[in-house]
Amino acid sequence: MPTTPDGRYIVVRGRLWRAARPDLPEAERARLVHALMQARRAVRDAGRAGDGEALATARRAVDAAKRGLGERGPVWWRDAAPDLNRHMARNTPYAGWYAGLPEAEREP
Repeated sequence: MPTTPDGRYIVVRGRLWRAARPDLPEAERARLVHALMQARRAVRDAGRAGDGEALATARRAVDAAKRGLGERGPVWWRDAAPDLNRHMARNTPYAGWYAGLPEAEREP
C-alpha cells in the first residue's frame, strides 16, 4: 500500500486515506490499533446479531480509535494544507507522484 511522500495518506484502490499520526508513541499507537480492531469486531458481531444499540456503541468506539490515531477529526499536520481524505489521488496535488508509481503499486 503506497504512502504519499509527505506521509499524510495511504492509497487504497487509487483513493487517499489519511494515515495515522507519525508522532504517536509506539505504545499509544499499538493501544489504539488494538482498540480499533476490537471495535471493528464488535461492529461485525452486533450487525450479525441485529443489535442496533450495540452496533451504535461499536461504531462510536471505531470512531474514537480512528480519531486517536489521527485518521479522522482535525488533521495532524500543521502547515494548513487541505485534508484530501477520500479524494482520488489522480485528482489531487499527488497526481504526478501517483502516476509515477509502478503499476503494481497503483492498483486499479
